Amino acid sequence: MPVARAARDRQPHEPSTTQNDPKAGRALSTRLDHRNPLVFDTHELGRRPGALQRLSRSVEAPAAMGVEGVIGVPEGAPIDIDLRLESVMEGVLVTGTARASAEGECVRCLEPVELELDVDFQEMFSYPDSDDRGRSRAAADDEAEDDEDMIPLEDGMFDLEPVLRDAVVLALPMQPVCREDCAGLCSECGANLNENPDHHHDAVDIRWAALQGLAGSLGTDEKDNMSGKASDGDVRSAAEKQEK
Repeated sequence: MPVARAARDRQPHEPSTTQNDPKAGRALSTRLDHRNPLVFDTHELGRRPGALQRLSRSVEAPAAMGVEGVIGVPEGAPIDIDLRLESVMEGVLVTGTARASAEGECVRCLEPVELELDVDFQEMFSYPDSDDRGRSRAAADDEAEDDEDMIPLEDGMFDLEPVLRDAVVLALPMQPVCREDCAGLCSECGANLNENPDHHHDAVDIRWAALQGLAGSLGTDEKDNMSGKASDGDVRSAAEKQEK
């Protein structure tokens, strides 16, 4: 199954006059740069249905390859890619695997997290002059609308970056943890409970909280005076009992 695709508007290079054509509907894309390591050339397949080509390449991760502020593949980190290009009637079917290391932080204890990714993806890149059934667009008929999910080849080349980004983002956890049983941080003082599992705070009964606050507000002298008065009273009481 192809990975879910984010909305991507790509069109083959066309004369600027189509920009005023209301049927165009989408902005023109710029020409692909064959020097970009994530741009692949399909000319060797020769548009022969059934022709296969296998490619392996190590590239540097582009920017925004992950979930911002949570986890992702750092920009410039190596990504190893293995591709299988198959020529079919409607275009080139690209099936691949990407391996990379993602970095982030645990959502419970905020410790660094590293995750090894091994993601699979598949995408169809159509010939610009054919519809989704491999027929010539001119012969297919003018009534049918173009399939917006199809990404056309541009001068026999395709850009793998959007497909790769979608596959990586979908493979990343939205709430990464350093380990499944991570205890997280103390909600009161922020102590790491993984390092000190016996850490706790004595619970205070709210029914005694007011009295404890009152006791704490009394000065040492007041406490001593109250204690002294209590002692004098006890002496008088004892003396009166003896007289009786």
